Amino acid sequence: MSLLLDAGGLIALERDDSETWALFRRARRTGQPPVTHGGVVAQVWRGGTGRQARLAAALRSTQVVPLDEALGRSAGVLLARSGLDDAVDAALVALCRSGDRILTSDSDDLAALASAARLDIDIIPL
Repeated sequence: MSLLLDAGGLIALERDDSETWALFRRARRTGQPPVTHGGVVAQVWRGGTGRQARLAAALRSTQVVPLDEALGRSAGVLLARSGLDDAVDAALVALCRSGDRILTSDSDDLAALASAARLDIDIIPL
């Protein structure tokens, strides 16, 4: 069971949200680092200076998967099935396996994408 982070999850870490950090640390202790992909990082990364020091630290302990052709194709299929249009969210769901958890500020869309993927995942709203 992995913890996946969307942009909202990473922003919560950046803002030093204690509940989000607790989930993040708990995931790391299981031996499976939190997961995201490069598209999500692009949504939140603005240079890493100042307030992004926490985000930079979190990313060092996060598995950041490349948003490559294979992941892009899987995300595209989910977009077609769901009728939605956010490729970054779809790619995050495409990384999931049943039993995973997604920490998100966009729970409705991610739940619809998970349904389209026929995955039983836990959506943790921020």
